[in-house]
Amino acid sequence: MSKNSKKDIEEKMENAENVIEIRDLVKEYKMFHRKTDRLLETIFPAYQKHDVFRAMDHLNLDLKKGELLGILGKNGAGKSTLLKMITGVVSPTSGTIKVNGKISSLLELGAAFNQELTGIENIYQHGQVMGLTNEEIEERKQDIIDFADIGEHLYQPVKTYSSGMFARLAFACAINVDPDILIVDEVLSVGDMAFQLKCFKKFEQFKKRGKTILFVTHSINDVLRNCTRTIIIDSGKKIFDGSVKDGVEKYKKMIVGLSPQETKETVVSEENKPEENTTTTTNQTVLDPKDTWKSRFNENPNLITYGNKDAEVIDYGMFDLEDNFMTMIENDKPIILKSKVIFHKDVKDPIFTMTLKDFKGLEICGTNTVIEKIITGEFKKGDIAITEFKQTFNVAPGKYTLSFSCTHFNNRGDLEVLDRKYDAILVEVLSVKEMVGLLKINSEVNVTKIPAKN
Repeated sequence: MSKNSKKDIEEKMENAENVIEIRDLVKEYKMFHRKTDRLLETIFPAYQKHDVFRAMDHLNLDLKKGELLGILGKNGAGKSTLLKMITGVVSPTSGTIKVNGKISSLLELGAAFNQELTGIENIYQHGQVMGLTNEEIEERKQDIIDFADIGEHLYQPVKTYSSGMFARLAFACAINVDPDILIVDEVLSVGDMAFQLKCFKKFEQFKKRGKTILFVTHSINDVLRNCTRTIIIDSGKKIFDGSVKDGVEKYKKMIVGLSPQETKETVVSEENKPEENTTTTTNQTVLDPKDTWKSRFNENPNLITYGNKDAEVIDYGMFDLEDNFMTMIENDKPIILKSKVIFHKDVKDPIFTMTLKDFKGLEICGTNTVIEKIITGEFKKGDIAITEFKQTFNVAPGKYTLSFSCTHFNNRGDLEVLDRKYDAILVEVLSVKEMVGLLKINSEVNVTKIPAKN
């Protein structure tokens, strides 16, 4: 690509509102029950013996420059089909896709490679396919080699590569052609942790440079850490488009078996909060018997709650070891979290949980009665369970949310959500000691001096 043409593209990108515009996108596949039906329909077009599978169902999407879009959905939802249509690998049945900029993609491992050529030969082939001149390929070759970091394997046929080597070379080639839009479909999951870290650092560099990234993954943490926006696709339809945190919460509901129609959020408003009725003594707050624990805390007005309500989390709170209410946590002192659950049906071996999350929705830590190897037993309709979690939160000072839930494994062995109270309490963690990073690691440090020899 000439410098002038590259400059023209950059100017267009600067002036463009959207780098990708998708309107009313539909992709249908013919489904035949017998091989002979496919043959007969090919020979005789009037002979129609197929069903229609709609992989993409009237999807609309605008993507702006600099966005990092996380695409979530169950297997078979249509995520990869969408990416293949954006890259031109698959043609849509109807609808339009407008792309303003150069796309580089990683859709399937090794798809862009000639299996008989060596890695170094494939670098040249990939660059030519992407429209680079030989001079431009030479300029970027060493960056690709350094990023892939596969040693002498680079000079061996790629048919001898492991999946991890494929991923390394494919990603290195994709990012070093200086694309305007990078599309990645789950392939990073095959790389080792060091390589994944390198890739996500590259994502950060791309974001700072105003590049656009579409990222398909099943890793919720990767979406929370890296993406600026999320969509969820279900049966070819876009059922969510918005903030990363809200999208992840909705996706969590889907993967535990709740249908999209059942994932409407129940929000507890300030008007429904219980009225406080307290008197204070020197050492302890005395509660009116009608009061609740949760009324003493900074409850989240946008509390998310869902489940089949066979059991219900009706109360929760945070206490010190003397059972006094706490509004803040010191990260070097033990505390007790309590949840109160009432059962509306008989439940065997319910699981009680608690989770600490940051304000982006990333789960920092948590536990449950299964992890702690506690057999909870059988609960009858009308029974109440009070669960106490005693621990120290060795996390960085900052603002977090506490979540509580009750689940169980049904007769089919599937995890069933009875009730979840996500982001129920807003809490602040304090520290009397400076620290680095997310966790307080309680180090014991010893320094020994060895005098210099005269």
